Amino acid sequence: MTKPLYSEKGDHLESTTPVRISRYRGFTRANHWVTALSLIVLLLSGLALFHPSLYFLTGLFGGGPNTRWLHPFVGILLFLSFFVLFAQLWKLNLPRPEDRTWVSQIGDVVQGHEERLPELGKYNAGQKAVFWAMSILIVVLIGSGVMIWEQYFPDLVSIPARRWAVLVHSLAAVAIILVFIVHVYAAIWTRGTIRAMTRGTVTGGWAWRHHRKWLREVAGREGRDPAE
Repeated sequence: MTKPLYSEKGDHLESTTPVRISRYRGFTRANHWVTALSLIVLLLSGLALFHPSLYFLTGLFGGGPNTRWLHPFVGILLFLSFFVLFAQLWKLNLPRPEDRTWVSQIGDVVQGHEERLPELGKYNAGQKAVFWAMSILIVVLIGSGVMIWEQYFPDLVSIPARRWAVLVHSLAAVAIILVFIVHVYAAIWTRGTIRAMTRGTVTGGWAWRHHRKWLREVAGREGRDPAE
């Protein structure tokens, strides 16, 4: 049996009238939302600690001391949650030859001329870029965050190193906020995408238009014709 390249074990045709395809298992969806909510909490609490003009955001978490305590622990939760997500999805986010063509025809992507694009697996090059950017930035954030966590690691690094860690942490935080905005915007812009992470399924038409190679593999595994 051919080893799947574009789909996970849980991906399958769920119904045929109309066609619905299971794209994400319940565990994966829960994992995704824990990661997303952790990132939002970190975004708000981090901004509150970043500048005095944003200190009012600490009111969301019960004040400054609570925010200061909560932020690093939620950072650990984000790291662990994303690690589990990474373990599930990294193989499907490896670069493929069709990704280069997708990037070179980004104008067709923006204009919605997907009939001119190559058939894609479960993720396109843009989604893969977000995945790997998140992976790198979360590692940078947890590493620099531990270096500046004086309550538990006061002597881990020198004061000059800690100052550099603060700068790196801040820049990485800005970068991951931008990546997060792009991710949310793309999910809203591509109609039908959010359904995959709320209900776990997508329509056959959505899969045929956006991720045809993934659909072919899932349907072929079940002895179905994806064009039906």
